[in-house]
Amino acid sequence: MENSKLVSIGTLANRTGTTVSAIRFYADRELIPCVRTPGGKRLFKKEVIRRVSFILIAQQLGYTLDQIQQQLSGLPSGRTPTKRDWQKLSNRFRADLNEKIAQLTHLRDSLSSCIGCGCLSLKSCHLYNTADVAAKLGAGPRYLLGDKPTRRSH
Repeated sequence: MENSKLVSIGTLANRTGTTVSAIRFYADRELIPCVRTPGGKRLFKKEVIRRVSFILIAQQLGYTLDQIQQQLSGLPSGRTPTKRDWQKLSNRFRADLNEKIAQLTHLRDSLSSCIGCGCLSLKSCHLYNTADVAAKLGAGPRYLLGDKPTRRSH
């Protein structure tokens, strides 16, 4: 790897608006590739800026580092990702985001009626969750998670 195409950890942190410790952490988790000098200094290809930016955006959207690593695993490791490589990742990421948007939209549209009647698997709800049938479906707010009530809703 040619040194003129490499940047220091400090430069990478400054360019992406994150901390040096975060860059080290991402490198240790193998989210971003780095090379080491004989003295142990970490250097990064300039193209890693895009990976770090993707990581930061995905974290803001609530993705875990394992989920982010899974998304990034589709990028080539032996060469600089091309525009087409990033487009493939974008398409996979877009499909996942669309699913999350659909879930959030359902939650938003169901929230007021569900909280208003206390149907979050409470035994006391005689309108939406008679005899606590939601409890048989599993833990948590079953109807907000997508399960359908067996009785007519209010």
